[in-house]
Amino acid sequence: MIVIIGCGNSNRGDDGVGPQVISVLKSRGIGRNDVHLFDAGTDGMATMFAARGCRTLIIVDACRSNSEPGAIFEVPGSELALNYQPSLNLHDFRWDHALFAGKQIFREDFPSDVVVLLIEAQSVKLGAGLSIAVSAAAVKVADRIAELIALRLPAQLTSS
Repeated sequence: MIVIIGCGNSNRGDDGVGPQVISVLKSRGIGRNDVHLFDAGTDGMATMFAARGCRTLIIVDACRSNSEPGAIFEVPGSELALNYQPSLNLHDFRWDHALFAGKQIFREDFPSDVVVLLIEAQSVKLGAGLSIAVSAAAVKVADRIAELIALRLPAQLTSS
């Protein structure tokens, strides 16, 4: 099973690109059979539990690296897993913490094949809707995810 998780806050401009990619994939009919789509919003804990038991995990989120808005980065999840330093709440438990904690908690029941697709945000100010550059990048990332699925489940994608 492949799980694709879109992360981000749709009320903060380009930060909503993860959920937008999930929407694009759903509109293409991806998300049946062995491919599960999940809009995690900003809930890192939900990300961790949604990934449990899958073979491949693909995470999509916005980033701020001072690159050109709409730039796409594909990074192995192992490079981004971050040890969570507990605080008094879980509001700051993000997907990068979920990658680390999920492996520690669920061990072999947590995917080792993890791909993270990050899209450079232009603005994360309050407001709905994506910038033109990030909206175009969301479509490209959906295309890339379709390629990743085809590499892992070729018969499944063509029968969907």
